[in-house]
Amino acid sequence: MRLVPESSNLKEYLKELDVVDFSHTLIQEKANELFNNEISEIEKVKLAFVFVRDEVSHSWDIQSKRVTCKASEALKYREGICYAKSNLLTALLRSVGIPTGFCYQRLMIFDTPEEGYSLHTLNGVYINSLNRWIRLDARGNKPGVQAEFSINEEILAFPIREEFDEKDYPIIYTSPNEKTIATLESNTDALKMYIHHLPDAL
Repeated sequence: MRLVPESSNLKEYLKELDVVDFSHTLIQEKANELFNNEISEIEKVKLAFVFVRDEVSHSWDIQSKRVTCKASEALKYREGICYAKSNLLTALLRSVGIPTGFCYQRLMIFDTPEEGYSLHTLNGVYINSLNRWIRLDARGNKPGVQAEFSINEEILAFPIREEFDEKDYPIIYTSPNEKTIATLESNTDALKMYIHHLPDAL
């Protein structure tokens, strides 16, 4: 799939947002811990991706009711659904000047269309040394889900099954979708939110 940046201005993918709060002390401390000037841009992207994927739990996987939204919250509590985890990966990478945006898929939330659909968030990252965007999914691996860092072939958490009306949206957005953030901000139980209240389309 051809990725389509929402903006041709890479600076739009470096801005600090309310939910991408990379000036927060926790984000700054983690960035300083993960990165140094000796490692390459690609290595920085991989380190941040692996950290968010593996060290920040997906709320559903651990059956936690806590709802996190801002990058700093996901980092503080080390948990969140994909919406919050994508905020965190964006914050870590934007904090060191790596353009990062938001990408979406429409997926069945469980195993059948009758159980409904949800928007799934992943990240688009611009690799300057390659002069192109790549997509990464830091949702978190589990049996049957194995997303990896790759600059060539995408290895995402979820392959799209068009026969079930799942969709891959090609646009790399500069900010997270308003419906996803509103969902996080208006719910207090992550498990109920995950089952009943996730938006199902852009």
